[in-house]
Amino acid sequence: MELSVVVPVHNEAGNLRPLIEEISDALGADLAYEIVYVEDGSSDDTLAELEALRGEFPRLRVLRHLRCCGQSTALLTGVRAARGVAIATLDGDGQNNPADIPRLLAAWREIGGGAAGAMVAGYRKKRKDTGWRRFSSRVANGVRGSLLKDNTPDTGCGLKVFPRGLFLALPYFDHMHRFLPALAQRAGGKVVSVEVDHRPRLRGQSKYGTWHRLWVGIWDLLGVFWLQRRAQVPEVVEI
Repeated sequence: MELSVVVPVHNEAGNLRPLIEEISDALGADLAYEIVYVEDGSSDDTLAELEALRGEFPRLRVLRHLRCCGQSTALLTGVRAARGVAIATLDGDGQNNPADIPRLLAAWREIGGGAAGAMVAGYRKKRKDTGWRRFSSRVANGVRGSLLKDNTPDTGCGLKVFPRGLFLALPYFDHMHRFLPALAQRAGGKVVSVEVDHRPRLRGQSKYGTWHRLWVGIWDLLGVFWLQRRAQVPEVVEI
């Protein structure tokens, strides 16, 4: 299987069908792919809706966390279970456009794909969020970029394509999904950014508060900075 689309969700019952339909339309019938949803301990009808949709979409697989563990852990669960060589991730709230996945997959192939440990990250240049969220994201991206030197303008975008093996080799910690480009570079991978569409949230509520993200992000940022300074990427020659 070439591609696994991994989507972590928590209380997104109203966004499931529209997004799964869009993913299916975007990838078509020729590509060998699967859609892996990780239901992260939702308290609404997300699980029941996914169980119903599984009968309509044969490429859909559903994994469940009995309690909410957060987006990074849900991503790890999905990637571990994935059967594809390449992984495409996107948020389950409908703000990422699945029509961008083929472009990111093509860009990933062009820069070497799995052999090079490459990652393609989406760049939401024209974000459809509130002014405060856009401002706070610009500040966070600026601080992160100046400290980590990851040359990635938008690490918070859920749309990314990378090899399964690369992700599983990265150090795991809660909130690691916000630092995937820096962690991939630490492992010797190449990261490029591709501009993608961004849409307003039409259903459901955001799961993130600005101040919580700020304080957690500071500790995580310092941790990733420490990891970068301790990294060694050897050049191996067999003799």
